[in-house]
Amino acid sequence: MVTPTPGRPVRGSTTGSPLMAALDLFGRRWSLRVVWELRDGALGFRALRGRCGNMSSSVLRQRLVELIEARLVHQTTDGHYTLTALGRRAHAALGPLVDWSANWAAELAERPADPGTPTVDAPETPDAGQEQT
Repeated sequence: MVTPTPGRPVRGSTTGSPLMAALDLFGRRWSLRVVWELRDGALGFRALRGRCGNMSSSVLRQRLVELIEARLVHQTTDGHYTLTALGRRAHAALGPLVDWSANWAAELAERPADPGTPTVDAPETPDAGQEQT
């Protein structure tokens, strides 16, 4: 699997815009969690795996390879993993999202969904012989 980087086609973008490359990288299972768990300093593989709920070691290895290739994580000479300066900036960028998510949770808790709130229905399927647009 190719590590998403700006300038190369990624999921959702043939141009590889920096934002779409970042969303592709962070949208991969466990990527954000690895960055989050390394926020306080270097961790060895086992310790990092434990902080990530004992995720599969093969998935953790793959995510670490991708995050190293993306220059967000660095492996030290003693085998620990740590955020690079770029990785620390990525973690800092998550701060506003953490704040927003706390506000979102509080608002949902204060005002549960109204039973009359419309939901999104599945699109209707056209009748046989009807032209699809």
